[in-house]
Amino acid sequence: MSEYYNYILVTSIVGWCVAQFLKTIINLIKYKKFSVERLFGAGGWPSAHSAMVCSAAVGVYRVDGVASTQFAIMCIVALITMYDAMGVRRAAGQHAKAINRINRILESRPASSGKPLEDIAQAANTGFAVMKEYLGHTPFEVVSGAFLGIILAFLMPMNI
Repeated sequence: MSEYYNYILVTSIVGWCVAQFLKTIINLIKYKKFSVERLFGAGGWPSAHSAMVCSAAVGVYRVDGVASTQFAIMCIVALITMYDAMGVRRAAGQHAKAINRINRILESRPASSGKPLEDIAQAANTGFAVMKEYLGHTPFEVVSGAFLGIILAFLMPMNI
């Protein structure tokens, strides 16, 4: 084995890159438009975060074995990452969608609606910034990213 080849690191990065590439292609097919943001952005199908941490976990399994402390730690990191992607980050994306929808409604109303609370809200929200809505993942996106990472880790050579 080459002393400069770190199988676990390389397989993790490959897992992330393949997932991001697939996400970009899927987005291109779905919307008929290329988006550079999909190459690097969070959210969408498949989950690159899941692919990366599951590739790393399988890499550690292949190098150190199922009974190793490193494998246990990597499994915990993978579970936390995937839980967070489906929970906190997904909720933040849903909040961003709702806020963007509210901002569009406020933007389309006349300046003086006769309702002070709405006027204050509209005045506070001039120059709306559109919030990023692709943050988290559905369970399907996370599971498919995990399978992608696992498969890639078994396909990657341990030695070069």
